[in-house]
Amino acid sequence: MAEPTPVPKPSPKTGERQISAADPARQTRPPQPQPAAPMTKLTTPPEPIIPDPRRNVPASIFTTFDAKQKADAARVSAYLSSLSTLVGNFVQVGPDGSKLNGDFYIMKPGKVRFEYDSPSPISMIADGQSLVVRDRKLATQDVYPLSQTPLRYLLSDKIDLLRDTNVVAITSDDLYISIIIEEKNAVIGTSRLMLMLGAKDGQLKQWTVTDPQGYDTTVAIYNLDTTRRPDPTMFKIDYTDYSTPPG
Repeated sequence: MAEPTPVPKPSPKTGERQISAADPARQTRPPQPQPAAPMTKLTTPPEPIIPDPRRNVPASIFTTFDAKQKADAARVSAYLSSLSTLVGNFVQVGPDGSKLNGDFYIMKPGKVRFEYDSPSPISMIADGQSLVVRDRKLATQDVYPLSQTPLRYLLSDKIDLLRDTNVVAITSDDLYISIIIEEKNAVIGTSRLMLMLGAKDGQLKQWTVTDPQGYDTTVAIYNLDTTRRPDPTMFKIDYTDYSTPPG
């Protein structure tokens, strides 16, 4: 994903009067407010960055980080903690390379809704305690404890990644800061969450969940809005048994 290129200021037109700091006209004229730049909305989804499936991530409890890595982790922690709501669009790439698009809504702590565009019949909702994956076509609803899903780190009200999670890798370049969190479960195995934020704007760009079988699901997000407050009823879960289609 390309970083936006700064637009240079136009040169003064010929004959235009230049005002110096010592010019009386400048000293008596109040500063003029600059108009806010309109937020550019992407019409084409970004191309998600798919992690190398052959990557070898160290998983040692003795992992140590240098000052730069700790500063990056603190920056990401502060950003995630600063969010209370987040609304936007997403493109999801599954383990088989299939792509799905849709809209997402986050209200912290613990609430998220993913609505997939047609023809996908899937929606995913977390109400702060549980996370459900609904399939309207099959009339099924799978329920998981939110505490056992990597999404809970994104939905935490406040978080210090180095203190509250098991961070196993921190890398950065000119474009991204990437942090990998590992979680070991004696029953289901080891899963990972990789967060990627823009190195310049510090905003969340995508995440990749690696399940215990080693399969990756990557979600890239765009057109982010932190000022819009979703309707709280969007996060209510109907625990009706969806296993049997109506009728």
